[in-house]
Amino acid sequence: MKNLYPKGPLQTDEAVILLDRKDREYLARLDQRATISIRGGKIAVADIIGRPEGSVVRSSLSEPFLVFRASLPQLIPNLPRSAQVIYPKDIGPILLWADIFPGARVVEAGVGAGALSMALLRAIGETGQLISYEIRADFAELARKNVFRYLGPVSNWTVKLGDVASELTETEIDRIVLDLPEPWQVIGRAWSALRPGGYFLSYLPTVLQVKTLVDALRDDSRFSCIETTETLMRYWHFKGMSARPQHRMVAHTGFITSARRLADGEKDLPRAR
Repeated sequence: MKNLYPKGPLQTDEAVILLDRKDREYLARLDQRATISIRGGKIAVADIIGRPEGSVVRSSLSEPFLVFRASLPQLIPNLPRSAQVIYPKDIGPILLWADIFPGARVVEAGVGAGALSMALLRAIGETGQLISYEIRADFAELARKNVFRYLGPVSNWTVKLGDVASELTETEIDRIVLDLPEPWQVIGRAWSALRPGGYFLSYLPTVLQVKTLVDALRDDSRFSCIETTETLMRYWHFKGMSARPQHRMVAHTGFITSARRLADGEKDLPRAR
């Protein structure tokens, strides 16, 4: 895996973000064999490599751009994709509510473009293990390409083409993270795969799906600490004497539901009425 926290001058093959005068973002990779086409002009990669972050570079049309290494919140929305990625505002809470830690063994399902996969790989570090299930071969291949392009070769990541609800066979897993439309179908196998105390987390777009999942987890009774959250993010605008919320905000994108596996033979406590 590439150095996930590089410092110093910009280097070959790194992912960078170029910002124009209106703070619009353009994702590029510093491939010395190519030039960067941007807003009708071109920028030679050689003009960027070796320069410090925060430098100004100009295109062949003399338009200025600021250049920085791409942060994860900048990289994710700009990834090549065939389906909607999980927004950065949700990835942060997912990592926290699933309590992802360095060295964790994590199963993920619903890989998509690989955005969450990259965040999980950064969080578990080189000592962890990520197993990702995806039922669509085209999504699995796109995720592999994105991860390789921006993280490099990853030795502790395995992509399995298959349905996690019927093919999950791992055991002693620390965390299971699902981006699937029917995660309740995975509950039985998730209990077998997780170690006692392990986290089950699901990301869902609609409240009816969440209700079905929560009811299924409670009916199963082998999971506890069942919680559902929603994250809203609002940017603010500052100009002169004006300070106000932006007219548009990143509002509802999905619900995060987490639960913890009980020990063998234990059942959740009866709920007070």
